[in-house]
Amino acid sequence: MIFRRFWLPTALLALTVSSLPSIAASAAPRPSDTAWSVQRDADVLRDTGVTGVAVRLETPRGTVTARSGVADLVTRRPVPEDGHLRLGSTTKTFVATVLLQLVGEKRISLDQTVEELLPGVVSGAGNDGRTITLRHLLQHTSGLPEYISDVFPDPSAQTYLANRWRAYAPEELVGLAMRHEPAFPAGTGWAYSNTNYVLAGMITEKVTGRTWEQQVHDRVLRPLGLRQTSTPGTWPFLPRPHAADYQQFTAGGPLVDTTIPYRPFDSGADGSMTGTARDLNRFFAALAGGELLKPAELAAMRGTVQVPPDSGHPEGTRDGLGLFLTPLSCGGGYLGHGGNGFGYEIRAATTTDGRRTVTVSAHSRSADPRVAARQEDAVRTLIDHALCRDN
Repeated sequence: MIFRRFWLPTALLALTVSSLPSIAASAAPRPSDTAWSVQRDADVLRDTGVTGVAVRLETPRGTVTARSGVADLVTRRPVPEDGHLRLGSTTKTFVATVLLQLVGEKRISLDQTVEELLPGVVSGAGNDGRTITLRHLLQHTSGLPEYISDVFPDPSAQTYLANRWRAYAPEELVGLAMRHEPAFPAGTGWAYSNTNYVLAGMITEKVTGRTWEQQVHDRVLRPLGLRQTSTPGTWPFLPRPHAADYQQFTAGGPLVDTTIPYRPFDSGADGSMTGTARDLNRFFAALAGGELLKPAELAAMRGTVQVPPDSGHPEGTRDGLGLFLTPLSCGGGYLGHGGNGFGYEIRAATTTDGRRTVTVSAHSRSADPRVAARQEDAVRTLIDHALCRDN
């Protein structure tokens, strides 16, 4: 997975191979070409080995949904329609939106340094908060090291099962990251680091006196009526209905039910939110359509830098502030973000005008990197087809 960037070993980045029955798309008896294409592409993604797939596409002509595979390997029930999902790093777009609203209110500046905002927090091993701005954090150009390998040093089912209930305070996670040297001086490169958004959450609370979760609820979820989206923190259980998530930790090994998240990196501003595809599409359409940010701040969010070709993103991808711009085969590009954790992957994408929005969720991952490549190609193709069709 390329968006929820916790840089686990390659063995954890793929999807497991299995042969599972298709679940019919929730489309009319005589579906449109778009509905047919979405279901076909969902089945292709399932055929890469995903236990369960769900897609929701919103267009000016209506909604198309598709489901494929099964919700769990025990009952083999259908994948739920508009089930609850772990949003993973898609959380970052919500956090960036809140901070840009604060920028628009003149309560904070994108050019303020981390040292000004959180004195003494970013230091050690060559890390220097005096040289890193809020813009650097939101755009992953800070060079700050990642904390993930510190909380998951051994990629095994045993480590997951032993440590999944442990939670860290944001300050602890930043402290772990500060033991490592930066990847580059701030502003001179690009590297995805969850540490950036742990700090963004801390800055939100420092500036407003309220947690990032409270700010997301008040500034985004409530105004848009996103009642199925939440910030559960360390609460480990998804609301029903939802599909089960499965992680294969070693190639050829068993699938482990990982529906309970790994809380050391699934409980903060970098990736803890849950929601539904319906809510997620509404959020990205509203964001792209200018409902959440003033023009100047929306333009700042869309101000992008090139993502390196070896980062795992499609060629030509650019990163804004909590929002990626990815090329489309039909011209232009789409805005979006995705996320993943053990056993799940989610991708949300919208055309730049917010008129076509799609969310794709996959509910298993395997230890075979070759399958990861096939799965990634299938997801990219699905999104490209969904956003490029004219009906």
